[in-house]
Amino acid sequence: MAKESYTRKFMRATGKFRVIFGPAHSSSLDHEMTEANRKLLAQRQAETQQWETLRRPDGSTYVVPRNPEDKSLR
Repeated sequence: MAKESYTRKFMRATGKFRVIFGPAHSSSLDHEMTEANRKLLAQRQAETQQWETLRRPDGSTYVVPRNPEDKSLR
C-alpha cells in the first residue's frame, strides 16, 4: 500500500472531533480536477491578476486595481 499522506492521517485521527465540531462530510482528498474546476480556477487566477497589493508603513496591506480604466473582470 502507498504511504498514507499527512492530510489523510490527520483527517482519520480527527474524525470524531469533526463530526461534533466541524464538517462531518468527508470527500476524497486525492482526485483529478474536473474540467469545470479547471475553468473556474483559470477564471479566478485571471481575476486576481487585475489587483495589486500595496503595503502601508504600519505593515497593513490593501489592494488597488492595477489599471483603473480596465473594467473587464469587474
